Amino acid sequence: MSSSTPTDDGRLRLDHPADHVARLTIANPGKRNALDHAILDGIASVVRDVDARCLLITGEGPVFSAGYDLGSLPADEFAAAAEELVAHPFHDAIEALEAYRYPVVAALNGHAIGGGLELALSCDLIVASEDAVVGMPPAKLGLIYSHTGLRKFVDAIGVMRTRQLFHVGRTVSAARAEAWGLVTEVVPADAVAARGVELAAEIAGLAPLALAGHKRILRELLQAQGELASDVEQELIALRESCFRSDDFFEGVRAFGEKRAAIWKAM
Repeated sequence: MSSSTPTDDGRLRLDHPADHVARLTIANPGKRNALDHAILDGIASVVRDVDARCLLITGEGPVFSAGYDLGSLPADEFAAAAEELVAHPFHDAIEALEAYRYPVVAALNGHAIGGGLELALSCDLIVASEDAVVGMPPAKLGLIYSHTGLRKFVDAIGVMRTRQLFHVGRTVSAARAEAWGLVTEVVPADAVAARGVELAAEIAGLAPLALAGHKRILRELLQAQGELASDVEQELIALRESCFRSDDFFEGVRAFGEKRAAIWKAM
């Protein structure tokens, strides 16, 4: 089993736990595996370059990923820094996963929240620890989520459950997420790492031509269903970008980090 560190500080690790399987581990447990520029850029870079018939993504410690690392952004550059983090390196990482030639498996060793959940949902199959919870808190932060991200949830779990995740903002247990079709299977907490490798190895042992072919066909089918008129798409992009310049977004992130109720201003 070879290993390497795609980020200079070792917060993203690559190894090969089985034949034709590459495993990418988010190793930022001190920040609940939050996603920052270096980690997201590292994911995009590794996924584009790795050569394996199945890619496995997991986290180190008790949390898969708490999502964007917005709390550490400088106050005087908050809007610009937040927009750059959410819009560019995150998009690149997601696009790399979706465009990866072969199946990608996410092994949720713990909670997957916000951008961490979308990262997992960008994979083809998800194995989750029975202790894990998933959730989408953008409404608690004053963040307007991307239309491409929302489309992914609608495709996976339907409109009504997507509304429940985004409008209510509550977390959902792994068992309920499996019932919804948001995760593929739930296993005991002490078995999730081994089950992730086992499933990835099972996939990697199948015909590469079929794996790549099905991945491509499914992606094209889903993209065709989600097409928007160009003017509508630009309007939705502008709507999302508007939140980054709002006082409520700054207030929402700070209040969330300080565990207090936000004081909203916008009407």
